[in-house]
Formats: sequence, structure tokens, C-alpha cells
Amino acid sequence: MKYKMTRKQKKMLRRILITASLLVVFTIIKVIFSQIPWPVLLVMFLIPYVIIGYDVIRTAAINIIHGQLLDEKFLMAIASIGAFATGEFPEAVAVILFFQVGELFQSIAVGRTRKSVAALMDIRPDYANLIVTGEDGQENEETVSPEEVAVGSIIVIKPGEKIPLDGIITEGNTSVNTSALTGESLPQDMVPGDKVISGTLNLTGVCKVRTSGVYSESTVARILELVENSSENKAQAENFITRFAHWYTPVVVIAALLLAVVPPLFLGITNGEVWSTWVGRALVFLVVSCPCALVVSVPLSFFSGIGGASREGILIKGANYLEELSKADTVVFDKTGTLTKGSFAVDDIHPNEITSADLLDIAALAESYSSHPIAVSVIQAHHGHLDKNRVGDVREIAGKGVCAVIDGDDYYVGNGPLMDEVGAAWHECHLTGTIIHVAKVAGGKSEYLGHIIVNDEIKTESAKAIEDLGKVGITRTVMLTGDKEEIAKTVAGKIKLTDYFAQLLPADKVERVKELMAKGAKTVFVGDGINDAPVLATADIGIAMGAMGSDAAIESADIVLMDDNPVKIAKAVRISRKTMMIVKENIIFSLGVKGVILILGALGIANMWLAVFGDVGVLILAIVNSLRCFRISDKN
Repeated sequence: MKYKMTRKQKKMLRRILITASLLVVFTIIKVIFSQIPWPVLLVMFLIPYVIIGYDVIRTAAINIIHGQLLDEKFLMAIASIGAFATGEFPEAVAVILFFQVGELFQSIAVGRTRKSVAALMDIRPDYANLIVTGEDGQENEETVSPEEVAVGSIIVIKPGEKIPLDGIITEGNTSVNTSALTGESLPQDMVPGDKVISGTLNLTGVCKVRTSGVYSESTVARILELVENSSENKAQAENFITRFAHWYTPVVVIAALLLAVVPPLFLGITNGEVWSTWVGRALVFLVVSCPCALVVSVPLSFFSGIGGASREGILIKGANYLEELSKADTVVFDKTGTLTKGSFAVDDIHPNEITSADLLDIAALAESYSSHPIAVSVIQAHHGHLDKNRVGDVREIAGKGVCAVIDGDDYYVGNGPLMDEVGAAWHECHLTGTIIHVAKVAGGKSEYLGHIIVNDEIKTESAKAIEDLGKVGITRTVMLTGDKEEIAKTVAGKIKLTDYFAQLLPADKVERVKELMAKGAKTVFVGDGINDAPVLATADIGIAMGAMGSDAAIESADIVLMDDNPVKIAKAVRISRKTMMIVKENIIFSLGVKGVILILGALGIANMWLAVFGDVGVLILAIVNSLRCFRISDKN
């Protein structure tokens, strides 16, 4: 994404270029014509100084009036004025010039990151095409604000328009670009009955959508709120830098004052040139000690890390959660909807003296009038045309299954107790899952035809997610589920989890997470359901599935995955750890360089030019390093 400078930034760039040109020219003149009177030199160098530094001096003066003495502008103003007072005219201009270069660089860096994060804000829909019924009974389109659309309303979405509210397609087929929310560039085909999410882009067809919620509760509104509030939650490192700068600056000013006054007094020196030397050293001390590299680079690193994560469809609610995630060593998963799709599918078919196709055909016909999720999975597995004319009476047997007349014969489709009831010689299956048995009853005799195994489908990404977590240093992966022991064991084995706990109630999940935390584990919990909200809030870090997750889960979580892809968890861990590494690099580098130059300045070895590098140069290098947080590859 190409960044364009703002008008204010362009104006500052012009001031910098003009000042730099004048500084070079006047310095050459000063060197060539060494006999120029100092008042003339003062006037010469005051011209570029005023051009580049008027706003710094003005802001410093205003802050002094308001009692805010010890900020970086105050330090720069004192240092530059002091340099003028000691006759170091080029250095006086250079101090402010390079300070403004650093400020411009910082502004561009922050602006670039903000623009990338703001690209996410473009998901905000401007309007909705609401279907209203006129007095004549005719349906008309009316363009309204998304906030004005009630639940259950019908809206029309045309090609190229943002989907303004969550809802279900009632008419029309289309393709939807979800990249703004999920980071997934491949469009998704949508048909009537499919759920659409606000903030995504309708690409091809005209469709009608029945809204499932008001705008304030929509996906897009929740996302925007998360992004807007993310800066309010500071990390410990940010809080440390804020406190550090609060005490550091006054200490530095006092130290610089003592450096200028104490040595000459202690040595009993009255020579004005010697006094000027120590004042010069104090000014060098003052310039290099400015903490702006830390004050700028640390928050910028976190902001860049959060921005980079948002581009991947990972919404982190604050820098503190990014910092906590970097320490994680244990990830705990809910099963249904997190590691599995939350929808049932036929896993296997075990026929008995008939073909698999015939067994599935009978079961699908028997279940063809049912909307139960198990029945739907059998019907979907059929993949062919179901001739319901073959089906006669269908009778549901509560808690056991159904009895259907197919081609004139009675067929029973259901569980083991139903088979016992009709006297079929059924048997248990060695596979885990929900078992649907099928029997034919004719002439008073029962014939067992076989069974179908149905399971909640494991997400294709789940195994890779666990593998990737191991690669980023997560030592333990645990699954918590309310399902039976056999099902939990099978899922855990397939995706190679280190541990699992089955047949848990929501309160049991909370207790399990508390037990892990009590043993010193830095725990992340990943879930999607409303019953996951308590444990999401309990864990050190809660991660919610945002596309299909419940509102309660998303509100309780610290991080939201917008496309429900568990692979993104490892990516979020990588981003957090890379960000923290860069934060530490900036702190160590800034303090290290400044410490060395401070000592050299106090000893009279470092001059004002080195001091400027120690301040502005370190700032620019720290900013460049911070921007690395914005792009973090899968190898990081």
C-alpha cells in the first residue's frame, strides 16, 4: 500500500530542505570567510533556525506557560539556544533540523501504519438499500443509514456494494469478497440460505438479504469498536516507558545543569572559555539524553504489530494482550466450532448384505422429511436426487429414530434401542461417532441392513494449527469438550493434541483452565460458543472465532479470529513474539547508544553532531525497526 504524505508533512519536508540548503551554504561561507563578525554570523544562522524551529520554540514556550517543562521540545529548545549562546551556530541549527527530520519520519511511519489499519475501517458501510412496502402495496427500494434498518428487514445488495448488516440470503446468487475481515483473498460463492457478514463486499450478483440483527450488534460494528479501542490497553512495556520518561527527563536536566556548573566551581575556574566548554558538554548531554526514541518507538512497535495482525484477519484488542500472548506456552481449545466445523457429515458406511449406495439411499429417503442435523448430514451425503414419491408414511419414534415406508416396505432408521425394539440383529461399530442403524421389517421378520457413522467434521486446518503451534514453542495443546470420551479421544488423536478432557460442562472447563494456570502455565483459550464466554474471560488470553462465534464469546475474548481458521493462532503468537523482540531491541539499542554518548559527552569527547545522532539517528533507526512489526512472515 503506497503512502502519500499529507499537506502538513509536505510543508515540513520543504522547510527541512530549505533549512538544510541554507545550513550547508552558510557553513561553507563561515569556513571560507573566517573573519566574519559574530553578529553577522548570528543573523545568518538565525534565518534557517527560525524557518525550521519556530514551531518547536513556540510549543516549548506554551508548555512552559502551562507548567509542562520537561518534554523533548523543551530539551531541544534549551540545547539549541545554548549552542547559540556558546557560539556554536551551525550546531544550533542542526539540533533543531535533525529533530524535525526525526519528527517527520515519525509522522510518516505512524501515518503509514494508521493508513493500513484505516484500510480495515473502510469496511464501514455507508448505506443500505431497504425494501419498503408503499401504500399501494408495491415494494420499493429506499436508501437509508444502516442504523435505521430493523431486525428481519429485507435489504438489496448490488454488485460492488458493501454488505451493511449481517443476515441470510433469501434471493439471488453471488460471490462475496471477505478479505477486509478475514485476510482471505479467494471470493466465496453464496446462495439462498447462506449467511453473509457485514463489512464484506458483494462482487457479482444482486441478492436480497433478511437481516439477523441491528447495525450496533453487527460484525462490522463490533470490529470497528475493537480497532478504535485497541490503543487504550497499554502493554507493561508501554507503561514502563511512560513512567521512565516521567522521571528520566527531570533527572537528565538536573544532571546537565550540574555538569555545566559543578566542575568549574569545584575546580575554582573563573575562565570564561572553560565555563563555555562545560556548558557545551552539558548541552551535548541534554541533546543526547532526549528519550523520544523510546517514547516513540515502543508504542509504534505495538501499534504496528496490531496493524499487521489486523491485515491477517486477527483483531487484537490492545497492546497488553499482544504482550501476554507472547508469553503463552499452553493453548486450550473448545472442540465444536473451533477444531471441528460444528456440522455433521457421514464418515463411513458399513452395509450388511447390500451395497453402501443402497444403504445410504434408504437412510436418506427415511430422513428426507427431517430437519435434524444428523438427518441433514445423511441427506447431503447422498449427493443424488431423492425421489420422495417412493416414500409413504413416515413416523418419528421419539428418542430412537424414524420408521418410513419405502417402496411399500417398512424401514427403521435410528439408534440401537430402536433396533432392539424391532428385533434386528444389530451390532456396535468399532468406529466412534453417532451411529445410525438401518433395518427392514417385512412379513414379521427383521433384517439388519447395516449402519452409517456420522461425526462432527474436523476442520481441515486443525491438524496444521496444532503442528504450527508446536513450531512456535507452544509446549502443550489441550482440548476441552462436552462430548463423549470416545469422540474426544478420536479427535485428539487425529490432530495430535497433547491432552484432552471430555464430558465437561461450561463450569468444568473454567476449572480445568484454572488448574492449568495454577500450575504456572501461561494459558490461551480458544472457543466460539456462548458457553465459552466464562472460560474465555478466565484464561490469560481468550481467543474467539469471529465469523461464526457468538456475540458473548467475541465480547469476552481478547483476540478475535475473523475467519475461524485455527492456523491463525500460531500466526498471532509469531506476531506477538516478533513484536516483543523488536520492542526489546529498541529499548536496549536506544539506552545503549545514548549511554555511551552521554559518557563521551561528559568527558568532552562527543560533540554536538554526535549528540544529534544519539538523539535523532537513534530515533530514526528505532522507528525503522518498529515498522518491521507490520510485516511478519510465516518464517518469523
